[in-house]
Amino acid sequence: MRTKQGIVTSAKAQDTVTVEVHRHAFHPIYQKRFRKSSKFLADCKGIDDLQEGDAVTIAECKPLSKRKYFRVTEVTNRIPRVSDLTEEQDIDKAIHREKEAPEESKKNESGVRSQESGENSKTLSEKEEKSDGSIDTPISTS
Repeated sequence: MRTKQGIVTSAKAQDTVTVEVHRHAFHPIYQKRFRKSSKFLADCKGIDDLQEGDAVTIAECKPLSKRKYFRVTEVTNRIPRVSDLTEEQDIDKAIHREKEAPEESKKNESGVRSQESGENSKTLSEKEEKSDGSIDTPISTS
């Protein structure tokens, strides 16, 4: 019985998945290895929750239809599911959250930030415009 390992490329059909299997071939003239791929339809009854990107092992069986003559025997690697990702994101938010400062320090920080932004932002009226069209900022003597 032949077995192959591949990646699920489509899981839209009922009880059927499309599995892409890669193999390396050697070119007779150029003496170079290159990759060839084949797609097989495989029956997946009894195996729930297969999605695109899952790595599976398929084994040959009696023909189940015109193009389907493999059966999924095991799932070797599953891709992360959406529910798993949301849980991980929630955990990351909890771990890397910003520390809450007391109210007094928040006021001081906000005052410092507003002063810094006020110094850096100059309006066009405060800047001197040269005759050639370039803008020159005045030098402050403080």
